[in-house]
Amino acid sequence: RSLADANTAASPVFLAGGQETAASRDRYERGIRTAAAKLVGAAANSEPGSPSAQAIARLNRLLPEYKGLVERARTYNRQGFPVGGAYLRYANEKMQKEMLPAAEDLYKKENQRLSADYADATPYPWAAIALGLLALAALALVQRRTYLRTHRVLNHGLVAATATTAVTLLWLTAGHGIARSGLDDSYDHGVRSLNVLHDARIASLKARGNENLTLVARGAETKKVGDETVDAYDHDFERDMDALAEGLERAERLADDDSGARPVTSAVGDMTEWRKRHEAAREQDENGDYQRALAMVIGAEGTTGECFDGVDENLAAALAHEQDEFQRAAGDGRDALTGLPVGAAVLAVAGAGGAVLGIGRRLSEYR
Repeated sequence: RSLADANTAASPVFLAGGQETAASRDRYERGIRTAAAKLVGAAANSEPGSPSAQAIARLNRLLPEYKGLVERARTYNRQGFPVGGAYLRYANEKMQKEMLPAAEDLYKKENQRLSADYADATPYPWAAIALGLLALAALALVQRRTYLRTHRVLNHGLVAATATTAVTLLWLTAGHGIARSGLDDSYDHGVRSLNVLHDARIASLKARGNENLTLVARGAETKKVGDETVDAYDHDFERDMDALAEGLERAERLADDDSGARPVTSAVGDMTEWRKRHEAAREQDENGDYQRALAMVIGAEGTTGECFDGVDENLAAALAHEQDEFQRAAGDGRDALTGLPVGAAVLAVAGAGGAVLGIGRRLSEYR
């Protein structure tokens, strides 16, 4: 997402006559810095020689190449040379065809690892439960044998051992049940929504970048769609907007409360208006009124940029809400196991001590 954000922020200066705003420059630099920092974190958490490590190495090689192309494009643009736009298109091509696919590949691999971790974490500890049941059965047999030999109903030590074993078993089962419920909630109400919202936000960023490049290229990049020749960037814009619409539709279905649904609904409204304004701007551009089309994309008011900002801000709010939901549910699941290892160890020692004392008391009566 940070890579797509940086790529989106790189192009407005080429539409504004070389006068780059501080906000646009800061957004670009922030996206590059964030991507670089995230790559460092990803490298630290990847296995050496793994497919994820290879994707990270590739991105680390491509990132300075991309940044160099953008800086060269800016240099030529400030000097008024049209070749600056060509360098920007080359940088965008490197981002769209090499860097973002590598980042998405890394993203998918890490999601697969997350799914594997969920699969490892959610099953009940059947071996420990079986061991607890065996311990209870063994204690019951010992007490029955003691009763048959001594005709004493209760042995205090063995009763204490049975009670501590039962408490440990119940604690283990209930704790894991609550933890499993928390993990399931964190996936159903957190991870699934986060994945969809991240994909939708990436689609919106890519769409905005392609919209800007449509005006930067001025028809220099085309592609064949069936028997028709169309503007390559405008075609990609429509594809990204379709992905955004699909993502927002899925996000609305996954939203399970008003706080999560409200920003997604607002983003849908902004996206719908964005498409209307984009079509109007394209109509002006195709009719030869480039300046009017430019004003409708990056002008002061009533622009497609306002709609994009609305989509981006609402998706950021939805992501923050779902991240909180994920952390709360995952935290509840983790907290359900708080103290279980230490508590089980203490109870096990107490139970063993009770069993030894109970059996020792019976043996002493025969000495």
